[in-house]
Amino acid sequence: MKILLVEDEPKLASFVKKGFENEGYEIEVAFDGRMGQSLAQQQRYDLAILDVNLPYVNGFELCRLIRAQDAHVPVLLLTALDSLDDKVTGFEAGADDYLVKPFEFKELLLRARVLTRRHTEGAAVKQVLRIADLELNLDSKTVTRAGQRIDLTTKEYALLEYLLLNRGKIISRVDIAEKVWELNFDTNTNVIDVYVSYLRKKLDKGYDTKLIHTVVGMGYVLREG
Repeated sequence: MKILLVEDEPKLASFVKKGFENEGYEIEVAFDGRMGQSLAQQQRYDLAILDVNLPYVNGFELCRLIRAQDAHVPVLLLTALDSLDDKVTGFEAGADDYLVKPFEFKELLLRARVLTRRHTEGAAVKQVLRIADLELNLDSKTVTRAGQRIDLTTKEYALLEYLLLNRGKIISRVDIAEKVWELNFDTNTNVIDVYVSYLRKKLDKGYDTKLIHTVVGMGYVLREG
């Protein structure tokens, strides 16, 4: 596990770094917000621990910048501020947890383990999307049905992934246009219907259980039967 620590107090930074290294973690330290931002842009971390009162770029803003780059990395804020408003600001910036100084290293370690475990378990759950005998592997970008591989174009794959993430829900053509094609829906085009037809031929043809269904006047839904 690789940790990014951004803390401008050298003694505290050294104390935390030594503690994590003794627990077998790899940890890199930045002493101001700009340095922290630079490190976060260069590589991916399993956890970011950010002091709030940092020089140049404060912890709240640094959290927002890290979130814009990586929506999934867990972020824990360290601060001497204990007001509700400060905690709200931290969570609104995208932080996952908040620890008030002074703190025991054991508590910081426990919170770090909880955050990284939750993130790892969440990633494992989302690695494969399934419905019936259809599987989409998010890592390998492959699709199979009943164990048979199905080759999809980039847009077909994106459309199927969106339908799987919303399986059981009726998805309108407007939603598909905005989320998959990233454009405003043009009522004069049938491109979405065409791609849904492509998917049906590849996913449903030859199988008794049909997965892609049309809801007249509303859109499409991915469900069993």
